[in-house]
Amino acid sequence: MKKQPQITERTRQTFVGVFCELYSQKPIEKISVQEIAKKSGYNRSTFYQYFTDIYELLDALENDILNDIKEELAKKELSMHTFQDALHCLDKKEHLLVLKALLGDYGSPRFLKRLKKEITLNQLELNVPQKPSLTPYVIEFYLSTSLSLFRLWLQRQKDLSSEEFFKLVENLYSKGVTSYSKE
Repeated sequence: MKKQPQITERTRQTFVGVFCELYSQKPIEKISVQEIAKKSGYNRSTFYQYFTDIYELLDALENDILNDIKEELAKKELSMHTFQDALHCLDKKEHLLVLKALLGDYGSPRFLKRLKKEITLNQLELNVPQKPSLTPYVIEFYLSTSLSLFRLWLQRQKDLSSEEFFKLVENLYSKGVTSYSKE
């Protein structure tokens, strides 16, 4: 007897949700399959029907988000790609729980590295320096700063609207921090 796809996906999403909840609270090394299964309301053998272990689950989450970003950026014309486009790809309701875990205090440095690689130079519209030796530094500045701001925004429960947040990031890059200081 074949399982119904809706039930299968719902079960998988339950495991994903519980894992993300736990990963937001503690390091991956302290999370067990038994704990995920118990909190999900299933037994361990059901978990193993979906994932071989916790690290495969983590890989699946990372790959899903990175593939989604890749697809979204591919839809845009190359000349229109900016780092803002990449951040907008991350700002989706269905990614929120996963991103809070992956970018949280116990999150995955590997995911950040993979995310930065996904947003490559040919996808960014940056005014890079004429001196090629400086280019990697400028790119790292844009990527690290923007991702840190995005992470903070998630941690603060998106206390600014998406429009306000993206405008803030844009203004910080174009006008600098001094435009927000008291005179």
